[in-house]
Amino acid sequence: MDTLLQSAGAHAGQVDAAAYAQFRAGLLRHIGMEEKILLPAAQRLRGGQQLPIASKLRLDHGALAALLMPTPTGAITAMIRGILKSHNLLEEGPGGLYETCEQLAGSEVWKILAKLQAAPEVTVMAYNDGPTVMNAVQRAVERAGYDFREGGR
Repeated sequence: MDTLLQSAGAHAGQVDAAAYAQFRAGLLRHIGMEEKILLPAAQRLRGGQQLPIASKLRLDHGALAALLMPTPTGAITAMIRGILKSHNLLEEGPGGLYETCEQLAGSEVWKILAKLQAAPEVTVMAYNDGPTVMNAVQRAVERAGYDFREGGR
């Protein structure tokens, strides 16, 4: 997905629509897989207690999903890149979501992996550039702890 996002924003001031559409669908599916399968499985395996990083992951997912609503611009792709930079560490870094879930899952790891692999593609809605969308995007980005004006940093 990083490659698709790079390709989408590779041309100064222009977004490659085809690459971005693939990235958008992939990221929405990825978020859905984590929200509907991985995080609930981790909570169940922890006796009903959510992972300490679950709230932050969910806020990031909300910000990212909101940023995928309007027609993409260079500023939007830069903001997504900025958020993903720190978000990916929470998932992929040492002690992150994936390592923690693998440890928690034990013998269930293959069952959870099969559910993740079987997750359906998502229906991607048309872009929405309505007057209230950017306000909602800004609120979601800031609620997740990122500076909307600084491209997600």
